[in-house]
Amino acid sequence: MSLDTVRADLAARAPDLSVIVTSDSTATVQLAAQVHGVEPGQIAKTLCIRVNGDEFLLVTRGDARLDNQKSKAAFGGRPRMLGAEDVLRLTSHQVGGVCPFGLPAPLKIYLDTSLRIYDLVIPAAGDTHSSVKLSVERLAELCGGKWVDACQLPD
Repeated sequence: MSLDTVRADLAARAPDLSVIVTSDSTATVQLAAQVHGVEPGQIAKTLCIRVNGDEFLLVTRGDARLDNQKSKAAFGGRPRMLGAEDVLRLTSHQVGGVCPFGLPAPLKIYLDTSLRIYDLVIPAAGDTHSSVKLSVERLAELCGGKWVDACQLPD
């Protein structure tokens, strides 16, 4: 179970963090923001992307969109979002619970600079009813600290 792999990963690498499981769905940015009482930008969404055959994750703020020009510059090619089957294969998480924790194999993880305006962010935790609250600095530490400017902010 994906939630269990996230719990095990966090227990090993960040025992001070706990997974929050809710009865209400957090499967979308809007739902997660409502459940946690935060603005949509504070929901740290995880995108699964392929560029020139390389697959990786990009964690960005919930209200940002992948920008083709910026992401081409950041990743050296045109980004392609992965489909649900590939997302599950790559992360072991279903769409709606995708996060950078509890992955089945090491994977490149990038963080979009748009997250830096927040102190606290809330990514999913492997399930459509689970999340974890942590500082942006801690998220960067747990994800390898590779920052890119690949997203467009809302108007």
